[in-house]
Amino acid sequence: MMIRWTYAFADRPAARLADACAFWTAATGTRLSGFRGDGEEFVTLLPEATDPSVKLQGIGAGDGGAHLDLCTEDVRDLGTRARRLGARLVADHGDWAVLRSPAGRLFCVVPWQGEAVRPPVASGSRLDQVCLDVPPSRYDTECAFWAALTGWEQRAGSRPEFTALVPPAGLPHRLLLQRLDEEGPASAHLDLACADVSAVRARHEELGAVLVREGAHWTVMRDPAGGTYCLTGRDPQTGRLPDRGGRDACTG
Repeated sequence: MMIRWTYAFADRPAARLADACAFWTAATGTRLSGFRGDGEEFVTLLPEATDPSVKLQGIGAGDGGAHLDLCTEDVRDLGTRARRLGARLVADHGDWAVLRSPAGRLFCVVPWQGEAVRPPVASGSRLDQVCLDVPPSRYDTECAFWAALTGWEQRAGSRPEFTALVPPAGLPHRLLLQRLDEEGPASAHLDLACADVSAVRARHEELGAVLVREGAHWTVMRDPAGGTYCLTGRDPQTGRLPDRGGRDACTG
């Protein structure tokens, strides 16, 4: 297994990173690590008794989004594999690398530091999924790329436009690919599995998030730093939709 752990990144404007930190630590029941990077743009959300799996990054341009870090024992080997499958190298930092998927989404390959214990459900929800929103012309290629790179189980979603990649037990994040209706740049956002979407929504609104729209099994929210994410009606333990044969859904 080349991928030993994953980190889900919420990328938010640097000027609003403090707002993002306050919201996401409260929403996930975590505390902040020290800030890192030349501009102190990186910070990790630390659970009390398990390994971390969520980080925040302050960015200089744009409204932000999300990206995935793939942790491995051999960064160069996984990076080479990604490039052979169609990824492009963006930056080689020696012991870690930034790459771009065939549809144009950034992701990182980083060293595994022994992380093994998944963070718990916090206040009825778990941040357990990164959703890639892919234009129709690139969707099949992007699905094939991520399936081959990760080797994770591929499942049909609850609607034709969704494909889920489910990692081995114990890894913290699933990957969901959503085919957009129209052409445009690919994007990404975070999803939380919620035992009760309405209750989690109410709590997040108390923390400063606002409703964007509601879908069939999901509620799109905007956090206080301006980033969108989804609350999904899935079991926080298994990631699956209840009473629907275990199929997968996310956002519209």
